[in-house]
Amino acid sequence: MPTVAKRKNDPEGLKKRILSGALAIFAEFGLQGARLEQIAKEAETTKRMVVYHFSNKEQLYITTLEMVYQQIRKHELGLDLSALTPSEAMITLVEESFDYHLSHADFMRLVCSENLMHGRYIQQSDEIKNTNRMALRVLEDILVRGKTSGDFYPDLSAVDVHRLISSICVHQVSSRYTFDALFNSEQSEETSIARNRQMAVTATLRYITQP
Repeated sequence: MPTVAKRKNDPEGLKKRILSGALAIFAEFGLQGARLEQIAKEAETTKRMVVYHFSNKEQLYITTLEMVYQQIRKHELGLDLSALTPSEAMITLVEESFDYHLSHADFMRLVCSENLMHGRYIQQSDEIKNTNRMALRVLEDILVRGKTSGDFYPDLSAVDVHRLISSICVHQVSSRYTFDALFNSEQSEETSIARNRQMAVTATLRYITQP
């Protein structure tokens, strides 16, 4: 009884539980397949409370998208990359990005689901667009320092480097099972992950670093 009473008087905690439940359900079933009753059950609340806080399934989906992008950008901002040399900062950013994608599979499933819908809902959120500009600012800071020192090519684009890093990190999660089944049958999962993590670092450094 005390736990129930505490939850009833904790609207912010309830909203966090609903968003956490929504992420799990949307990642598993997509927007079309997910039901508010499932999300409510996952959050240990009622459908009425889900609707009270988020109006409808589409708004909850957009808010969930906003949450996952805020989380990864917050993680990147907390790395204190300015204290490292440009090359060290880039290595750390790539490794952390790879590890983050690998340990947040629901985030990747949600993004894949949104791409299947041609980005219909992400386009409706100015907050996501503003949040993701932070990713480019973190990357741009590293590139500017590397260009100034002469370590990096002078014509590098932060968007292009971000795309390169994301392509390997996302592929590791989105195509993990099919790719391993087709090409890595004799390689352990740990070995495959370690190789791909290093490949992400090597590919990025070769792309940005002047000979």
